[in-house]
Amino acid sequence: MTAHASVKLSDMPGLPVTGVLYNPRSHRNRDSAIVEPDYPVIRVEQPRRRRDLKDAMQRFVDSGVELLVINGGDGTVRDALTGGAMVFGDDWPDIAVLPRGKTNALTIDLEMPKSWSLEEAIIAHRDGRRVQRRPMVLEPMDGKELTRLGFILGAGVFLAAIESGQDAHKFGAFDSLAVAMTTVWGVTQALFGGDKNPWRRGVEARILLGEPMTELERSRYGDPRWRAMIFLSSLSRFPAGLKPFGDAEGPLRIAVIDHLRRRIVAQMPWVLRGNHSDRLVEAGLHRRSADRIELDLGDRFILDGEVFAPGRYCVTPGPLLNFVVP
Repeated sequence: MTAHASVKLSDMPGLPVTGVLYNPRSHRNRDSAIVEPDYPVIRVEQPRRRRDLKDAMQRFVDSGVELLVINGGDGTVRDALTGGAMVFGDDWPDIAVLPRGKTNALTIDLEMPKSWSLEEAIIAHRDGRRVQRRPMVLEPMDGKELTRLGFILGAGVFLAAIESGQDAHKFGAFDSLAVAMTTVWGVTQALFGGDKNPWRRGVEARILLGEPMTELERSRYGDPRWRAMIFLSSLSRFPAGLKPFGDAEGPLRIAVIDHLRRRIVAQMPWVLRGNHSDRLVEAGLHRRSADRIELDLGDRFILDGEVFAPGRYCVTPGPLLNFVVP
């Protein structure tokens, strides 16, 4: 924001009424407090509990917020969109995300600068671009859990990878570096570990796709009740240049590995780069797109960094949101 460094925001015309959802527990926020710019039309909310999110979002609505700034990582974005869905309905404000978490997959997809400031986000609402993205809506089919919005869902090996990624964070690796370290470690474990190894065990699962609810086909390898890895997302770009869905396109995309045979594991770096072959399909690698996916999972899974209980869930495309980018 060097061009505006000497100009106060309060003196600049055409800037939006802004609401900031600030997560003080996000990785890059822990040692600092939010600095509110010299800008008269701004409201900052710091809900300490998830049950306070709806009220915080309602105050944004009541304030006529035109720009919602989410200050945090992927988990904060998930909570903000979940809370926002309760009050915004189909009338969402523009959204800007300040990447402050341990993982920031959405801002990587949006190609956001890591150092983006609140002032720059506010000015970008007037001078920048809009990029549209749809989160996924995760709805428990038993009605016992809250419906949530998020961008990345995974089970089986993916859960083991996330838990291993937490160890990478302890050693100071974040974002693309953490993904690279976890990938290397996971390939090693899957190549040399036994079937009881969490990197090989997978998850008992039934997967139904589309309105006809067609069950995803399965190869002849491994226990037919289990899948080694399940990965869903509505994003287009991923950390470290990964392309887990290959060329599959659609509102929801899913990648599934039936069983971690060594042929697949040995080619995992190429698989993750989007490479495709008939031999990989025969070995149990599936990539699909759909507008509705039903999952019946016998073990825990991850949505944007949070662990959820086993059960039956329906995944559908969420609202089309406008994200402000430089």
